Parts: sequence; structure tokens; C-alpha cells
Amino acid sequence: MTTIETARLILRRWREDDVAPMAAVNADPEVMRFIRDGATRDEERTRADIGAWERHWETHGFGLFAVEVRATGELAGFTGLAVPEYLPELLPAVEVGWRLGRRAWGRGLATEAARAALRFGFRDRGLAEVVSVIQLGNTASERVAAKLGLRLHRTLTSPGSGRTLRIHSLDRAAYDATDTATTADTAG
Repeated sequence: MTTIETARLILRRWREDDVAPMAAVNADPEVMRFIRDGATRDEERTRADIGAWERHWETHGFGLFAVEVRATGELAGFTGLAVPEYLPELLPAVEVGWRLGRRAWGRGLATEAARAALRFGFRDRGLAEVVSVIQLGNTASERVAAKLGLRLHRTLTSPGSGRTLRIHSLDRAAYDATDTATTADTAG
């Protein structure tokens, strides 16, 4: 079982008791506003999503982590790596993504979690490149992507929703330069 600990978070695989708190995150229209067509998801759909995320782990050796706040044990949402099969023109890309409940917003937790997921992808899984798919207008996620070193690569239209998507990317060489600088900054 893959578990990653950061200063404030635990990134881990999914458990049955994660369904209800993740369903609460998915039921918030403000959280879901920039996810695909903006529709919220109920507990049944969340349970199915978590099952799919776990199967993704088994198939690819990486996936979406449940993000737990260390101090409270609260499930904040998810971060991690996934193959964006909903965007065939990007394949064989690997996407880094995050979705946190509003209680976790504005505290740098998405950046902290996604930074750990990127490290896992590049260092432990040997990925050559990672993309982030962000809907136009989602400035908070674009700020997270920029903090992680991802740069705007292209724009395309989502085949499912018709919304404009901004594709950011980070390759291994750029990650190595960013990760070395980040490690040096936090060490001193």
C-alpha cells in the first residue's frame, strides 16, 4: 500500500469510510463548478468513482490518493495521478489533479498534496512528463499549477462539456530543476 506523508497531510489509498466525506466534497456546487460539466455527485456516484480510482491503481501502478489532514484525520479530498482517458487527444499523457473540499481551500494544501504526487510520479514511477487539465476560469487551480512548475502548453475544448480546457505540462528535466530548487529552499 502506497502512503506518502507531508508536513500537514497523509496521502493514502482509499477506504470505505472515505465515501461519505468525499461525497460531501463532490456534493458542493462550488467545488464542482470547474469539474467537467459542473454537475455535483451523490454518494452512489462517489462510491463508483472511488472504485474506479482504486482499479486505476491496480492497472497503472499510480492513481488518485485520498488526502487526509494529519492534525485532524479529516478527509480533505484527493490528489494524484491519472490517465486522462476522457481526453483521447492527450493520450498517453498522465495528469496530476486535485480536488479538495472548501474547508481545505486557501491554506496551500492543494499545492502541498500535488507536489507530493508529482514527486511520486517522477521519482517513484519514472514518468517522463505530467500534464494538468484546468478549465478556463479556474484561476485557483492555475495558481497551484504554476507553483508546481507546470506551464501552459495548449488549449482545447472538452469533448464532453464543450468547455475550454487549458493544458499545463511539466517534463522530467524541468521537474528535476524545480525539485532541486525546492529541496534547497526548504533545507536551509
